[in-house]
Amino acid sequence: QVQFVESGGGLVEPGGSLRLSCAASATFSIHAMGWYRQAPGKQRELVATITSGGDTNYADSVKERFTISRDNAENTVSLQMNSLKPEDTAKYYCNADRLWIGITTRYWGQGTQVPVSS
Repeated sequence: QVQFVESGGGLVEPGGSLRLSCAASATFSIHAMGWYRQAPGKQRELVATITSGGDTNYADSVKERFTISRDNAENTVSLQMNSLKPEDTAKYYCNADRLWIGITTRYWGQGTQVPVSS
């Protein structure tokens, strides 16, 4: 029910910047969009989310370094990542949430790799 187009991943040096973008095509009104990441051998974790009303939520590890933004009309979400660290290395997944009668259904993009290394 949701098709995603993610872009912007790739190798970056420590201290560098990268911008991830995601466009979602859905058959319903998207409530929240965001980014999660999964490093090898670890569980998928929240990076940042933003609701259709503009409320944002960030993981403590990325606060002050990452900024999430969204275009509701286009159903796009972007993640500006600055001051990248090797521990930010992971596969980053875009998500879109449907909220219907109190039930949240989460849809996932295919993910994009972000290796942070010199």
